[in-house]
Amino acid sequence: MSKKTEIDHRVDLVGLDRDELLRKLIAIDEKPFRVKQLWHWMYFQGRKDFSEMTSLAKMSRTNLNNLFKIRRPEVVLNKISSDLARKWLLRYEDGNEVEMVYIPETDRGALCVSSQVGCTLSCSFCHTGTQNIVRNLSASEIVNQFMLARDHYDEWPTPKDGKRKISNIVLMGMGEPLFNYDNVAKALKIVMDAEGIALSRRRITLSTSGVVPKIKKCGTELGVNLAISLHAVTDDLRDQLVPINKKWPIAELLRACKDYPAANNARRITFEYVMLKGINDSVTDARELVRLIKGIPAKVNLIPFNPWPGAPFDGSSRKTINQFASIVNKAGYSSPVRNPRGRDILAACGQLKSSSKKSLNTRSKS
Repeated sequence: MSKKTEIDHRVDLVGLDRDELLRKLIAIDEKPFRVKQLWHWMYFQGRKDFSEMTSLAKMSRTNLNNLFKIRRPEVVLNKISSDLARKWLLRYEDGNEVEMVYIPETDRGALCVSSQVGCTLSCSFCHTGTQNIVRNLSASEIVNQFMLARDHYDEWPTPKDGKRKISNIVLMGMGEPLFNYDNVAKALKIVMDAEGIALSRRRITLSTSGVVPKIKKCGTELGVNLAISLHAVTDDLRDQLVPINKKWPIAELLRACKDYPAANNARRITFEYVMLKGINDSVTDARELVRLIKGIPAKVNLIPFNPWPGAPFDGSSRKTINQFASIVNKAGYSSPVRNPRGRDILAACGQLKSSSKKSLNTRSKS
């Protein structure tokens, strides 16, 4: 575990839902209407200093500052790739660290957010999978990743759709978000709230390796876009690449995808498929993939393997990837090949990792 930052024992208001915030304010004799005011200042204006919240009475601002905080994580490293992708290493108050990545495009940008310190899954092609799980991130720690990125790009107050540098969130960083569902759901509901950050559910994608029991709940409660880390078309191979498959094999996972409440032809489920040389990239694999996803509103995102220190795989050739994509496309499924971004700073898909380790007295945040 990295060095702890100085602990501020005041209660952090970021990550509290409206009911929790109301209870905190009533407990210190503040009026209920302060909830709406604080929500506006925190999530629409992006303010961290109570003294700047000028619609609040001066005495209230002083009172709030004595008891509460609005604090971002510490930025340990801030690297920008030659292709302008950006990676932050963030440290929380207990000393644990996660990585977060921003991928800019011409008229938009996606923020890749982490949900856990480390990962439970041990996927053999993923750098994060070599780091054991330390703990879940709290709702505050998840929301604060987005808010810190907005700070860096000076994107406060909340801009209108079409004018956002950070236009999308992808829960594709460190960790399995559905193993931290309650905190992830709470964080996303805050991010989607129309009176604050106001990011549409259509601009949020949650990626899972296949925690089948939580998939339907995610679609019903959140309605965000779903991405599935598939990476293999047989259980024997997927058991090796994505070990969670031993618990929820491909057939169960695909049944859950067919039943996903938020999926339709306009909002297709994305099947992520990392291309590994000689492992999962044959013509037979491509044809079997097409057969498996038949009947699901789907697209396939082919991901060139991004190397990391000690990785046991090589990436497929461009010719092989294009041949695979052609078979999937001809079957009627969009099959874009992801353009790797941030490889030179280990910020590309499958390259994230922090040095945090679980100590004997560390407990997961629930």
